[in-house]
Amino acid sequence: MSRSLAAPQPLLRSLFQSRPRAQQCRRFLSTHPPCSYPSSSRRPTAVSQRTRAADADAQCSNPKPFFLEQRRCKAKTVEEARSRYRTGPFSWKAGLLFVLTSVGLVWYFEHEKKRMHRKRIAEATKGVGKPKVGGEFELVDQDGRPFSSRDLKGRYSLVYFGFTHCPDICPEELDKMARMFDLVEEQAPGALTPVFITCDPARDDPKILKSYLAEFHPRFVGLTGTYDQIKNVCKAYRVYFSTPKDVKPGQDYLVDHSIYFYLMDPEGDFVEALGRQHSPEQAAKVILDHMKDWKGSWRK
Repeated sequence: MSRSLAAPQPLLRSLFQSRPRAQQCRRFLSTHPPCSYPSSSRRPTAVSQRTRAADADAQCSNPKPFFLEQRRCKAKTVEEARSRYRTGPFSWKAGLLFVLTSVGLVWYFEHEKKRMHRKRIAEATKGVGKPKVGGEFELVDQDGRPFSSRDLKGRYSLVYFGFTHCPDICPEELDKMARMFDLVEEQAPGALTPVFITCDPARDDPKILKSYLAEFHPRFVGLTGTYDQIKNVCKAYRVYFSTPKDVKPGQDYLVDHSIYFYLMDPEGDFVEALGRQHSPEQAAKVILDHMKDWKGSWRK
C-alpha cells in the first residue's frame, strides 16, 4: 500500500508546478487566443495531464498572434490579374498627369525667368548713378507742326536716328522698323508710335522727311529742327552723330550715327535698345513682351 501511494507523488508535483505556469502565461498574453487543452471525455490520467501541461507550455511560449485580414479585390480574369501585376501602383493616367505637371512647371519657370530678365533691363537705367537715356525735346514733324516729347506719353515709342541721304543702312533699318511696327500693330493696335529723328537737319526739312518716310510706312512720324535742337536730342538719347566740316553748299556728304532702335515706355523712360542683331520678328516679340509687363496707364 505504501508503494502504490509513493508512486504518484512525482506526478502530482509536476502537475502542481505546471498548472500555475500555464495560467500565468494565459494572464500575460491576454491578446492572444487562450491556451486550451484538448477536450476528452475520459477522466484525465497522470500521463495525459503531463502531456496537456507540456502542450500548454509550448502553445503559450509560441503564441500565434491575431492579424486583421484585409480584403483584396480579386481579379475576375487571368489577363486582368497579369495587367495589375505588370502596372503595379502606376497607371497611364498617373503618368500623363506627371508629364503635364512637369511641362507646366517648366513653362512657368521659363516664363518667369524671361519676365524678370526684361524687368532688370527696363529698370537698369532708372537706378541711382545710371546714365539717363531720353528726355524732353521740342521739334517739328513732317507736316511742319510742333512736336514734343509729351506727345509720346501714354504709348510705347520706337525711336530711330538717321538721315534721308543715307545710301544703304537707313533704308534697311527703316524697312525693318516698318515690319516690326506691323507685327506689333497686329497684336496691340495703337500701342506703339514709330519715330524717325534726322541727324542732318541742314538737308532734312519737313517736306523732304514727309516724302522720304512715305516710301516706308504711312504711320511713321518724322522729326527735324535746328542743329542745336537735334544735337540736344542726340545727346539726351546717347546717340553719336558726326557731320563733316567745311561742307560747301550743294555738296553731298555722309553722316556717321548710332544704329539702334530706342524703345521708350509710356512714361518716356528708356526700356531697351534693339540693334541689328534682332530680326523684325525677334524685335517685335521683345516689344510685345514689355507691353505685357507694363502696369501703368495707356493713352486712348
